[in-house]
Amino acid sequence: MRPLLGDATLRLLGYYWGIFGVIALISSAIYRLSFRVLELQDVQLGALHWIVLVVFTLLMIHSEGYRGFHLNFSPRVVVRALYLRDNNRPWLSLLGPVFCMGYFHATRRRMLTSFGVTAAIVIAVLLVSRAPSPWRGIIDAGVVAGLVAGVLSLLWHWVQAEFFNRPPQIPPDLPRVDV
Repeated sequence: MRPLLGDATLRLLGYYWGIFGVIALISSAIYRLSFRVLELQDVQLGALHWIVLVVFTLLMIHSEGYRGFHLNFSPRVVVRALYLRDNNRPWLSLLGPVFCMGYFHATRRRMLTSFGVTAAIVIAVLLVSRAPSPWRGIIDAGVVAGLVAGVLSLLWHWVQAEFFNRPPQIPPDLPRVDV
């Protein structure tokens, strides 16, 4: 019996699922947090609030958007997605976004980093959810700005690899058996 999808089609599906699944996950967080940011319209912000809002937002764009996403996370997601495109591993393609984020089939260090960052995010979300208004909205505004910068960075690296044949020059952090 002939398979429903050819080998090349499965690899391409895994590649696109990896990239756009990660973008969808991040976009979902942006969407949910945006409602909290919009609540700031109903609050009278003082000078201190505005200063913290601007400074924290710029800090998050730099630290989360540029340093976290643009220099590390985004290029690695693209490189790992390219691995899916170039290698016949249907089970990796099926779990494309999770694979691209480095949660499995990665070096020990990459998996520890991926799970560690996730744990830190969960703890931060729990702590921020207890913050009073307007501080919670101010923090969420910075986070949304950083996440938007991250999605734009991911799209930038993907476009460079997909349309200009300039894949990121960063290791995919695959386990030794694949290196």
